[in-house]
Amino acid sequence: MLRCVDADEPGGRCWITVGGGLEPGESAADAAARELYEETGLRVAPADLGPPVWRDVVEFGFDGERYRQRQEFFLCQVPTWDVACVTGAGAEHAVIDGHRWWTPAELVVTAETYYPEVLPELLRRLLEE
Repeated sequence: MLRCVDADEPGGRCWITVGGGLEPGESAADAAARELYEETGLRVAPADLGPPVWRDVVEFGFDGERYRQRQEFFLCQVPTWDVACVTGAGAEHAVIDGHRWWTPAELVVTAETYYPEVLPELLRRLLEE
């Protein structure tokens, strides 16, 4: 997960999953594979992601703006990976100040804020399957 800082919010740090918006003509899987590379350096083929494992619509505020976002989540399991931000330019990367791997159990007990809030249960279910 990536740690995101919102300067407009007091103590405005939270953990978010890798992701971002679709480019014109991109499928959700294409965008997921691109964002995974841009934000972590990990290359995967969109077809290797399979179908989305969860969909959601979320409304949130960030940097003084309000957003409504449709989200599709994919599961990508890797044995290990050293995260390396490949494309560090742009406003999106200016608000990322850390990254780390989390287990579902760690998410359940942490006092840190993370999104989506259902992530521990979703991961538990997916890993059981």
